[in-house]
Amino acid sequence: MPPNNQSVNQTPAVPAAVNPVAVGSSNAQPIPPKPRNPNSSQNSLLLSEVRDNMVIMADGSFRAVIACKSINFDLMSSREREAIEYSYQNFLNALNHPIQILVRSQRIDIGPYIDRLVDIRRNQDNMLLNVLMDDYINYIDVLSQEANIMEKSFYIAIPYYPQGDVTTLIEQGKGFFGKLFAGPKNTITKIDTATYQKAKVEIKNRVDGVMAGLFQLGIQARQLGTKELGELYYKFYNPDTAVREPLGNFEDVTALYTKKGGDEKPAATPEGLTG
Repeated sequence: MPPNNQSVNQTPAVPAAVNPVAVGSSNAQPIPPKPRNPNSSQNSLLLSEVRDNMVIMADGSFRAVIACKSINFDLMSSREREAIEYSYQNFLNALNHPIQILVRSQRIDIGPYIDRLVDIRRNQDNMLLNVLMDDYINYIDVLSQEANIMEKSFYIAIPYYPQGDVTTLIEQGKGFFGKLFAGPKNTITKIDTATYQKAKVEIKNRVDGVMAGLFQLGIQARQLGTKELGELYYKFYNPDTAVREPLGNFEDVTALYTKKGGDEKPAATPEGLTG
């Protein structure tokens, strides 16, 4: 039997994880959210979001990435080499903003290539070609197991700093120990619409200028989109996993951009960009 001061039909207590307000307390206060771990791997990333073909960094700056194809400089004549060198000098002298040139060597998976050869071999009726293809497939298979097959990719990163390129470069010009003892770097938690729209225009102008200069060099180039930027950063941060487990199809994702994890849902407008 229940005590006289309690009711039989008493509502059961709701767990604190479900009910944000303490039950049965006269001074009910909302339970504060669980603080984030400042030492987590996610907070160590320098980037905050990927949207509109741009990378938004944690410090509020922006990046665009251009993928380039290489040219065979060794097979050119001396006159062609001189023309390329002069064009490259003019390209660098025409820049009024910093750029970063990246040459990346990465391991490639030749499994799909071997599968394609096997399909061709299966549909081949010529006996001699079948024998030659068997030898070639076995050679490629053994080579892939004994050595890492690498390929080089070429990128140009184009930054934009809302506070100004000169100011930022002076800050980055501090030595290693200056950065080490400078303390934690401030991160931007919100970017207003005017700054975001100005960054989009400035990034586009810089990308067009760099691609025009590369065209004069005879280099084919194109700007990476949002999907390609996500794949690029995935391969950079997961070099071994990316070979075995490629990133999923972005067409199955309904979001318009990739955002750093947080408590709030991503907004559809430029307001509320979180760092």
